[in-house]
Amino acid sequence: MAGKVAVIYGASGGVGSMVAKTFAREGAKVFLVGRRTEPLDALAMEISKAGGSASVSRVDALDSKAVEEHLQKVVAEAGRLDISFNLIGTNVGIGTPLVKLTDEKFTAVAFDKVRSYFITMTAAARIMERQGSGVILGLTAPNARLPRVNMGGFSVCGAAIEALCRQLALEAGPNGVRVVCLRSGGTPDNPIIHEVFEYLAKQKGVPFEEFARSEGEITALKRLPLTTEVANAAALIASDYASTITATVVNASSGELVD
Repeated sequence: MAGKVAVIYGASGGVGSMVAKTFAREGAKVFLVGRRTEPLDALAMEISKAGGSASVSRVDALDSKAVEEHLQKVVAEAGRLDISFNLIGTNVGIGTPLVKLTDEKFTAVAFDKVRSYFITMTAAARIMERQGSGVILGLTAPNARLPRVNMGGFSVCGAAIEALCRQLALEAGPNGVRVVCLRSGGTPDNPIIHEVFEYLAKQKGVPFEEFARSEGEITALKRLPLTTEVANAAALIASDYASTITATVVNASSGELVD
């Protein structure tokens, strides 16, 4: 990934920060984006101390104008845009059955993240199509294919993101742009997933460790993936080694078989 220019939305999150560090370690210049600059500044300093290159910007990934303006600044500074990866977190209403949601609440928990993906992915695609190359990445979980009770808009959101990635890949592919969605599964070292697992474990009436083990048992590797492993998979897919991989979902969940 040496010399690649990567924009990472939601870079201060558990997966986002690991992806940023991994991309920088592999030689990419990373532009860290989020709604709060404090954690991004700390991450950028960590990357710089390790010999990498990182810039920080405060951008709301649900604001199409702000996203467009930021990408224009990235291209003006770096000369190009090679990778776009949206890893923002939104409230997906976990813990609530669909029948308890109003239509307004359902729209928010199921489609706020999808809307952000649409904004950032299409903005990146317009730039990448003009330059004739680029990679756009998305992230979902196996629940995008296998619904579970009381998950609010989580499964609907994931399925919509995967469909969006495939559609954009088909449209942008002739201009050299690849679009790939990673399906990561539960990463117990990610604070957000840890919180979700704690909730689900409580719902089942079992300890967190037992629930996490049971989740690992349904994968081919009999264990859950770590954020470092998901980030490494993202680096591989974003690199030129994966130059023919597009319009698909890459299973980086330790092999949770849900299709």
